[in-house]
Amino acid sequence: MITRDVIETAYSFLHQKRNIYIHSALDWQKDDIEYAIASYVDEMNAQLYDSISGGIPDFLKDHTRFQEDITQAVEQLEKLL
Repeated sequence: MITRDVIETAYSFLHQKRNIYIHSALDWQKDDIEYAIASYVDEMNAQLYDSISGGIPDFLKDHTRFQEDITQAVEQLEKLL
């Protein structure tokens, strides 16, 4: 079951990290954010993760498309709020 609290928590965390990520010019900071997000989604509500991932394998865990994934995740979470 996906509660509103779970959605709000995920949205707040991902939205904040996305905003820092897209404005950062520091590679180490972006790497830290990618690591933090990957760790977070490992513990995230599985139903919510499935809902926002759109079936993409390694969603929010692939360095090559991380910015696209986190933007999609925030948009999907906004729709659920």
